[in-house]
Amino acid sequence: MRRPRRSISKDLAFLRRTFAVARRAQAHGNHPFGAILVDANGKLLIEMENGFMPDRDMTGHAERLLATQASRRLDPSVLAGSTIYSSAEPCAMCAGAIYWAGIGRLVYALSERRLKKITGNHAENPTLDLPCRKVFAAGQRAVEVVGPLIEDEGAALHAGAWGHRETAPSKSRRKRKR
Repeated sequence: MRRPRRSISKDLAFLRRTFAVARRAQAHGNHPFGAILVDANGKLLIEMENGFMPDRDMTGHAERLLATQASRRLDPSVLAGSTIYSSAEPCAMCAGAIYWAGIGRLVYALSERRLKKITGNHAENPTLDLPCRKVFAAGQRAVEVVGPLIEDEGAALHAGAWGHRETAPSKSRRKRKR
């Protein structure tokens, strides 16, 4: 399905909406991740928070939950023309769910590699450093990927969430080594 071109300003606006969803997730006692699904015409179809709590479901990632709901509710042609926006790069599990649901485009803020630096080896987020592009490249159907975008804003959502790491480079780390 041919998708209309989206402007970067619309992508950024939708990404910032995922940040609001992520903040809501954190206010509900979950990890600060959020995802939304937007159709080819820019209509918001689904919003999803991280769903780790209350059951401590390690597979309750926002993107996986969204992909499951979308594949149950929406026609494959709608999914193929839709974009999933995510506050962070989908992990391998979530990328697989997006692929299997047939969602045609992904835009994300925070990279998986940077998320791993933020969370460290936190037991509730044992991040895989496996870019979603590699997962999608192994499939038979194309998924357009855009990201990371506004990564510092995505990282800021995690300030204090994991109990031990800073989320943005400090001034001393940004200085060039001599």
